[in-house]
Amino acid sequence: MRWILLILISVLIEIYAYQVFRTLFKNYWIHIVYWIISVAVICYAVYIFANYDRSVGPTKYTLRASGLLLVTLVPKLILVLFMFGEDIIRLCIAGYIYITNTCCDESATQYLPDRRKFISQLALGVAAIPFTGLLHGIFRGKYNFKVVQHVLYFEDLPNAFDGFRLTQISDIHSGSFDEVAKIEYAVDLINKQETDLFVFTGDIVNTVASEMDEWIPVFKKLKTPVYGKYSILGNHDYGEYVTWNNQHEKEANFRAIKEVHSKINFDLLLNEHVFIEKDGERIALIGVENWGHNFKKAGDLNKASQSVDKKDFKILLSHDPSHWEYEVKNNDHHYHLTLSGHTHGFQFGIEIPGFIQWSPVQYVYKQWAGIYENMGKYLNVNRGFGFHAFPGRVGIWPEISVIELRKGSRQT
Repeated sequence: MRWILLILISVLIEIYAYQVFRTLFKNYWIHIVYWIISVAVICYAVYIFANYDRSVGPTKYTLRASGLLLVTLVPKLILVLFMFGEDIIRLCIAGYIYITNTCCDESATQYLPDRRKFISQLALGVAAIPFTGLLHGIFRGKYNFKVVQHVLYFEDLPNAFDGFRLTQISDIHSGSFDEVAKIEYAVDLINKQETDLFVFTGDIVNTVASEMDEWIPVFKKLKTPVYGKYSILGNHDYGEYVTWNNQHEKEANFRAIKEVHSKINFDLLLNEHVFIEKDGERIALIGVENWGHNFKKAGDLNKASQSVDKKDFKILLSHDPSHWEYEVKNNDHHYHLTLSGHTHGFQFGIEIPGFIQWSPVQYVYKQWAGIYENMGKYLNVNRGFGFHAFPGRVGIWPEISVIELRKGSRQT
């Protein structure tokens, strides 16, 4: 039944979208090319997803198929909105003509007005915007790495850590990468920041540990700052989005994913903490396993914080920002700074600093990109280093966060 419904919706979208080309172009071959491309994309996507192997999970082929679908479907939905809106107006005009002509002029025979060329031109022009944006996102946007810098002030920051700088990346999703040179560029960009500490906040793969095999030499080039490189797990690191032959295979993959962190010189924190010491003072770096309001809840904040004093300055690594919303921001233990990722900013949105920040993901996550504050406690949601599901980024670029800690009140 679902397949029948999906086919019916697809047919309606194609018929409506075709009306634009039918109105604007009288050349028969343009119509033929339109249908060849449309049918080819649909057939390719159906073939890829019909043969989706749940024991393997997402692959570059499924990414390519989803990309093709979005590049063609989103513009067509724009065309459909214009054509459907025009049809409502045409039907209203036809009804009016029918009623008035029936009463006054029985010689009239055509009630439904022809489609207006201007409306089709306008529809095609508007649809070209997401079409161009999606293409740019696939070919350029997904590797358009940006360094986003923040300065945060804390009254109780230990004096020794005034000016302490850290780099955060999140959501590597190595199984999606397809250009070594681009990732090498990003690693060099991280190294150029020359901060005191490096942290990674989860989702090193899409599904299986082997996705990282070819990328280990690249990520080993990440310099180890004076105070180390630390990491945590994200929801994708537990191998829960594929079908395993048995529990032993799933557990073996999980062990292999944890081993990947040590292979690239990351110190993986599993519901535990370390103290970063400088000039006789310290801050606590706490790392929890994934805890998501709608995802796996393996994180144990109390366990991770054992032997951490309430008065200690604390930086918490927690993959899913919903953890901050539901368990962290109002916690009496006072976690000064939480670093998260997970949302990717939906890899689609509009951001103009100081003017607008919008993405569909904001209707799911209250905190989805950038810095948030509550009663002197801060959260940074990194927009993600890699990409997943859609092989691109539109308006929400891959991020390298650089955060500087300063002692004192917030400067205005």
